[in-house]
Amino acid sequence: MPTVKLTAALRTEYEGLFNSCQINPAKTATVLKLVNSLVANKTRYATVERTSGVPWFAVAAIHNMESSQNFKCHLHNGDPLTARTVHVPKGRPITGNPPFTWEASAADALACQKLNGSSDWSLAGTLYNLEGYNGWGYRTRHPEVLTPYLWGFSNHYTSGKYIADGTWSPTATTQQCGAAVLLRRMAELGQMEFDDQPAPDDDAPPLVPAYSTKTPKDAATLAQVKDLQRWLNTHPGIFVKVDGGPGPLTSDAYRKVTGSYLPGDPRGGK
Repeated sequence: MPTVKLTAALRTEYEGLFNSCQINPAKTATVLKLVNSLVANKTRYATVERTSGVPWFAVAAIHNMESSQNFKCHLHNGDPLTARTVHVPKGRPITGNPPFTWEASAADALACQKLNGSSDWSLAGTLYNLEGYNGWGYRTRHPEVLTPYLWGFSNHYTSGKYIADGTWSPTATTQQCGAAVLLRRMAELGQMEFDDQPAPDDDAPPLVPAYSTKTPKDAATLAQVKDLQRWLNTHPGIFVKVDGGPGPLTSDAYRKVTGSYLPGDPRGGK
């Protein structure tokens, strides 16, 4: 059983962190490469979703965290599929004989964690389930550090890490992209969405820039685009990278909020 409950306060915390999450600029290319690889294997993750009820993007994030997207390893902990797991949880899967298929092992790993279609897969629920998958040591023993399992490579994490079981270092830093950061980039790219995110409000936007596939060079227009992107991010279910580019992704987000594409977007029919 988890030692941490998903309270209303914790829901608010998760939602606030996710909505304000920004990828460290030095890690942008690395994160994009990881996300593109996960999306390319969506079919395999979706197969596990159909048998387990766990959303494909959560399966994908766990796969990256536990076995660096290696389909020859157990989803439980990264041990090889040629035998039952030898690390915690040990001896999985209990049934069947090795070598195991990745899909069968993945289904067992999720069942072992009691994750299924009845679990809470809202934005906050997803982050809660992912943090619980790794364990609650950061939150219960070092609450001053947000777990790198979720927030590595983002503005929400600087340092502090378990370098071995039970061994804590306040200066060590993770070399792994956090699961929430992966999901944030997927959401920014329009590859996934959370079911609990309501329709955007109809409040007025800031000055709306013209559509362009190129990032503006003048500072005033660049600031205008970034203001719009920040405004778009205040709407539930909208995740836009604040990069100053008024291109297709920003125009798509603008359409979700207002019903229209950015001025000049050829998809707008004008």
